Amino acid sequence: QVQLVESGGGLVQPGGSLRLSCPVSEFTLDYYTIAWFRQAPGKEREAVSCINYNDGSTEYVDSVKGRFTMSRDSAKNTMYLQMNSLKPEDTAVYYCAATPGKVPSPCIMWEYDYWGQGTQVNVSS
Repeated sequence: QVQLVESGGGLVQPGGSLRLSCPVSEFTLDYYTIAWFRQAPGKEREAVSCINYNDGSTEYVDSVKGRFTMSRDSAKNTMYLQMNSLKPEDTAVYYCAATPGKVPSPCIMWEYDYWGQGTQVNVSS
């Protein structure tokens, strides 16, 4: 069973930044659809950002547009989520996810085969 491992979470003040990382050793990310999801206490897991395989566009949930940037480093086989101008409402457990090939709906959680265990992000003064 493939288990992804996120890192980079922590406590940050409002307006601060964090970069989440999700390195992969079991497969080549370039051939996968990838995404970052988050789940806040008492809320459903939601897609933050997603990139469909072989698609040049990145989708973002409206609440993070202009603040978060998702990227993939092929040389390091790692996906990232750069989070700037963080707000208290960004507090959640963040998960990286990947699934092989192209999928119909890359921002839907049940499209994904592989998940990380989650990393906690707390935005508070």
